Amino acid sequence: MSGENTFEVLEKIFVQKKKKDISEIAGYTIKYGNIVDDGQIIDEVLVSYFKAPRSYTKENMCEINSHGGIVIVKKILDLCIKNGANLAEPGEFTKRAFMNGRIDLSQAESVIDIINAKSDKEAKEGIKQLEGYLSNRIKSVKADLMDIITNIEVSIDYPEYETPQLSTKELTDKINEISLGLKRMEESFENGKIIKEGIKTVIIGKPNVGKSSLLNAILKEERAIVTEYEGTTRDTIEEFVNVKGVPLKLVDTAGIRNAENEVEKIGIEKSKKMARNADLIICIVDASRELDNEDIEILKLANSKKCILVLNKTDLKAKLNEKSKYINNFKNIIKISAIKSEGIEDLYNKIAELFNLNEISLDNEIIITNERHKNLIQMAIKNLNEANQTLKDGLPIDFVEISLKNSLVNLGSITGEEASEEIINEIFARFCLGK
Repeated sequence: MSGENTFEVLEKIFVQKKKKDISEIAGYTIKYGNIVDDGQIIDEVLVSYFKAPRSYTKENMCEINSHGGIVIVKKILDLCIKNGANLAEPGEFTKRAFMNGRIDLSQAESVIDIINAKSDKEAKEGIKQLEGYLSNRIKSVKADLMDIITNIEVSIDYPEYETPQLSTKELTDKINEISLGLKRMEESFENGKIIKEGIKTVIIGKPNVGKSSLLNAILKEERAIVTEYEGTTRDTIEEFVNVKGVPLKLVDTAGIRNAENEVEKIGIEKSKKMARNADLIICIVDASRELDNEDIEILKLANSKKCILVLNKTDLKAKLNEKSKYINNFKNIIKISAIKSEGIEDLYNKIAELFNLNEISLDNEIIITNERHKNLIQMAIKNLNEANQTLKDGLPIDFVEISLKNSLVNLGSITGEEASEEIINEIFARFCLGK
């Protein structure tokens, strides 16, 4: 529970083993006792006390640690509500922390990134943002902007004072320097998107070439049905797997061929659509057979995207290799035996090479993982470019100031000073209860 009346509600339902008045209980203290309802013991619990402002929300808070189980937890929750508490809205605890100034908006967003993290790198970047790395960088850029704006305002409002004014060249240089720093942050989103969303990877090929066997080999479990019969996979199967610390969103698709079955046709069309929207295509061919027209059509589809061509079934006598016609059009070729799980590590290494995964370092740089932040940084850069263009055109300095202030607003929306109530509510609506 969090809020002004937290301890009043708690007093009505919690009986301490060694009674102490709330004024005598220090923050960061745990008390032992029972949760009771009309004198009847509901559970034996530990209660943690947090006193404002030294709590997650900067309000009075308590945490009731019960023995768990749906029935007991629900009873305690109902008792809290019965005695004056209200059920929290999604993200309300973190929203209160933001509204009370404990964290800014970008830090609040990092909380849900940490909760939803699918890899170590995503969790690590979330922790960095929660600790204020991004906030501090944005504050630094805003301070540099404010220095320029202040200089301009002094020259406009107090022309009689002999204050040093920035020349057009100095202004341009300073704006360019800020813009360059923001561009580096914007460009980091390419890696940030990979860290957060993973690499959407679609496995395509003819029926029975080993797509599902490859999926199972990567996941190290029988996730997809594998049989000798063609067309077993009728729909897409999606799973996440970590490759070099980055999530790979793997999609096993229906085998692409000229099918008669209506259900299979739908699956095949879906496969083609998924391939067109993928970040990476893993195209599989059966290396123990010659290519036919269906294989060739699939190879044409695959070669239009970032692709790894997999020559499967190397445990059988090979009829295809890297120099075979149509195969030799591909730069990235891997030989595997999916059924024997051979060559899987080579596939991982090739993916890491294609997406520069080994070069994504989180140690000394800010990586933008949030699309909202990226869009606002782009808008800030656009306004800085407009300010420079205004200087170049020789227009009054007032117009330069307008563009710089707009850039300041864009950056303030990242940390929350300038964010609208609608945006704030939308962000916290993504949280689950109790966060």
